[in-house]
Amino acid sequence: MPRCRFYSQTEPLTVRQQNHGIRRIILNNPKKRNALSLSMLECLREDILTDADRDDLRVIIISARGPVFSSGHDLKELTSAQGREHHAKVFHTCAEVMTLINDIPVPVIAMVNGVATAAGCQLVASCDIAVATEKSTFATPGVNVGLFCSTPAVALGRAVPRKVAMEMLFTGTPISAHDALLHGLVSKVVPEEQLEEETLAIAQRVCQASRPVVALGKATFYRQMSQGRDAAYATASKVMVNNLALTDGQEGIRAFIEKRKPVWTHKAEKAHD
Repeated sequence: MPRCRFYSQTEPLTVRQQNHGIRRIILNNPKKRNALSLSMLECLREDILTDADRDDLRVIIISARGPVFSSGHDLKELTSAQGREHHAKVFHTCAEVMTLINDIPVPVIAMVNGVATAAGCQLVASCDIAVATEKSTFATPGVNVGLFCSTPAVALGRAVPRKVAMEMLFTGTPISAHDALLHGLVSKVVPEEQLEEETLAIAQRVCQASRPVVALGKATFYRQMSQGRDAAYATASKVMVNNLALTDGQEGIRAFIEKRKPVWTHKAEKAHD
């Protein structure tokens, strides 16, 4: 069990498990609708960062106990009584977790079975891949309680078309899982009984690839997305050359030519300069 805060004497805010390259992080405070309190965010950050550079970590799945994936920030932490300094710490830590998901060298998958609102929706939007059940819904309803979802908008606006994001932000109206799929907030929608199987199938497929190749590809994808077309092609072309210089890059090509399965080192070693 990782070092993390507990919401009761026996139950941690998050649960972390790892087997066969797949790390499972479970939001574990269903009585509080898995609210992303400061403590929950700190646990999530720890669960993502711990041994993140180990070769045996290939993919992370974030899921939740209970009918709510996450209701977003704990509003009790955002009253005037808590003070501006505490408020700043909450949002800084949340931003740190969301950017960490993008920056960590392995893919992060959200496995959603229920409601994801505000910062909970932000968490889904921040993940590289998201699989949701048909009953799942997504919303950024902060405007209705006087706190516009400005930080969730950062991830949401990069995941869905602008007008879809703006309608969600201005009205707080939830969208269905199928609308979330239509607009690109999630990757796949499945029946509830298939959620675990479908999510693990994606994770296991990721595990079959070379870790440094996936890491290089993920970092490059996010870097080039913020660039203009010509700069993006220049960046990606340079990375393709660097990819070919990796031992695993050359192993994959040789294996294809020789009609065999590649044997990855999962090390960021160079085959040539």
